[in-house]
Amino acid sequence: MNDLALAEAIARETGALLRERFLAAEQRGVTSKSSPTDLVSDADLAAEKLIRERLADARPEDGVLGEEGGAAEGSSGRTWVVDPLDGTVNFLFGNPQWCVSVAVEDEEGTLAGVVYDPMRDECWAAAADGPATLDGEPIQASARDDLATALVATGFGYEAAVRERQAAVVARLLPQVRDIRRGGSAALDMAWAAAGRVDAYYERGAQRWDEAAGLLICERAGLVVRRFAPDPPAADGVLVAPPAIADALLDIVATG
Repeated sequence: MNDLALAEAIARETGALLRERFLAAEQRGVTSKSSPTDLVSDADLAAEKLIRERLADARPEDGVLGEEGGAAEGSSGRTWVVDPLDGTVNFLFGNPQWCVSVAVEDEEGTLAGVVYDPMRDECWAAAADGPATLDGEPIQASARDDLATALVATGFGYEAAVRERQAAVVARLLPQVRDIRRGGSAALDMAWAAAGRVDAYYERGAQRWDEAAGLLICERAGLVVRRFAPDPPAADGVLVAPPAIADALLDIVATG
């Protein structure tokens, strides 16, 4: 089984586990991570355990980096970067905007990535040398060239001081675009950008496991990726957008 097929198989199996728990409203064992609003549930932990077990069976020499379980070094030079449940707060509140993200990287970059939405049974995927797809069909991102008509997705941090800085950026951006969306799952925001459901996405503080699959899918769908420096107390950021509006959008969101 190649990388992309393995990533999809694992993401779908993990998604089925999470969907079952979501529909059963199984929300026990909730704890906080970095702040009282940064939550992890038993579902996150069970999902990552499943992913690590499947990877240990299929690719025992590869490393794994996961949101909940940290890093496990491998000997192959390849690392699987996984977010077993991106959108935990949505999941716990009964909001069906969450997903599973699975990617594999080597020293050259991301080789393959999958973002799977179990509630809609939608699977975004891409390999480094192939097209971005949704349920196996090629997709093309927005080619918008007018910032004033762009629909832009974003996300927010968990700490109050960071949110205050991010709110100032949103206040500056909102009058200059069509509208702003906040879905609550970074990986799903990027997948939707790749499919043209929003024109662009930016966020500060997204982690490697949030981004790995989504950024590759966006790039293969025709969007450009821009990184921007930290703006304390906010962390560094990432932007994906159509080439014609990327720099103008970056000028607005990169500073507080």
